[in-house]
Amino acid sequence: AKVGGLADMVGGLTQDLLAKGHTVEVYLPMYHSMRYDLIAGLEKVYDELWVPHFGQWVSEEVYAGKIGKVPCYFFPCGDRFHRDSIYGYDDDLYRFVHFNRAVLEFMTRKEIRPDIIHCHDWQMGLLPVLLFEHFIQWGFDRSRVVFTIHNIEQQGACWYGSELLGSVGLDCRNYFSFERLRDERQPNMINLMKAGIVFSNFVTTVSPTYCRDICTPEGGHGLDHILNHHHAKLGGVLNGLDYDYWNPETDSHLALNYSADTFKQKYANKNALRARTSLPDEYRPIISCVTRLVPQKGLDLIRHAVFAVLEAGGQFVLLGESPDEKVNNDFRALGAKLIDNPNVYIEIGYNEEFSRQIYAGADMFFMPSLFEPCGLSQLIALRYGAVPLVRKTGGLADTIFDAEYSDRGFPNANGFLFNDPDPSGVDSVIKRAFKCWFFQGEAFRELAYHGMLCDYSWRRSGKDYENIYNHVKVK
Repeated sequence: AKVGGLADMVGGLTQDLLAKGHTVEVYLPMYHSMRYDLIAGLEKVYDELWVPHFGQWVSEEVYAGKIGKVPCYFFPCGDRFHRDSIYGYDDDLYRFVHFNRAVLEFMTRKEIRPDIIHCHDWQMGLLPVLLFEHFIQWGFDRSRVVFTIHNIEQQGACWYGSELLGSVGLDCRNYFSFERLRDERQPNMINLMKAGIVFSNFVTTVSPTYCRDICTPEGGHGLDHILNHHHAKLGGVLNGLDYDYWNPETDSHLALNYSADTFKQKYANKNALRARTSLPDEYRPIISCVTRLVPQKGLDLIRHAVFAVLEAGGQFVLLGESPDEKVNNDFRALGAKLIDNPNVYIEIGYNEEFSRQIYAGADMFFMPSLFEPCGLSQLIALRYGAVPLVRKTGGLADTIFDAEYSDRGFPNANGFLFNDPDPSGVDSVIKRAFKCWFFQGEAFRELAYHGMLCDYSWRRSGKDYENIYNHVKVK
């Protein structure tokens, strides 16, 4: 049920924990839009799961299957998740708090008592409240909760808190304080992200720099006060990348497989990308951008970069899609405006096979995010030998080290960074990167080589989470 980085993180972390010998299960809503072809052995495993709903008890079902080697439980929650999309509905808050309660009811009935329950974002923010305020009496006294913030902008704030909490059997009067669920910016609202922060045993973000960013008034979106209050249980763990899944040595979608040691074979993929996009075969660098076209990703900066790259003598390939059709149409119009320029290719939509060919064929990868909790695209670019040009924020600052200004020195550099999210910042990073490509070719190839040697796999990040679990679990 992939929408963004949360799915990548859960998929990579669970597989790593299984490989380390832990017992791992994933619980998620049974979305109508899931990739059911990727679920092995899907079957109903529980009938008549009784879940409270506005003072009544409703009977529901639970299904189970495997994603790879990971056991997963799926909760239809009636027909609450039988929708075309995963998020974006007026009743999202009700849907997910009901799911929180259904998960704990199922664990209770099946006598499942985890050492650790790892929850993600506001959608699971009420689970630790339910666990420690109600279910602890049903044998969960040794269970502990780790709560991960993927995007603090989305908080699950709610005006109708009394009704929402009442729908799953909680009395809002017990939680309507600033020390608990009361929203920091709108005192008449409750905040489900805040619930997860306050009631969990440990809070993580998906990179160390993002952890620091959200503790500031600028980055905390109203939650910086409560995060600083709970700083003793807060930490940043960089997301990993599945190095088996993203591997240019074995990727079947590439024109020619390659590795850091056979880097010259990458150029066959540059030729293939040009053939796929009708870019002319000339002595120019290809700069690419594969992204969700949402404001966080710096839409105006992407648009500016298209013209800056063309003016600097490069070629630009953009593959992206927005949930906002107006944004999609704006970029389609940009493509139409540049239809007579052979050095630009814009495709609206998402195609993973094509995205892999872009990473493999491009010389550089552009990522001008206004904020970036972790970012996986820059890690994929490194893996495929496309030198990242990124803004210095969040997880981008934790993974990309500038060729000229990094305190690690050039032997450990792997890309180019810029600070200010404005056209001059974009112009500066493109100018420096193109100067290196055109006039210092060997140094540029070294940067790409350094990137391919980086280890941002789940092997490292999974160990960090293992340490957190051991820190909070009951000894």
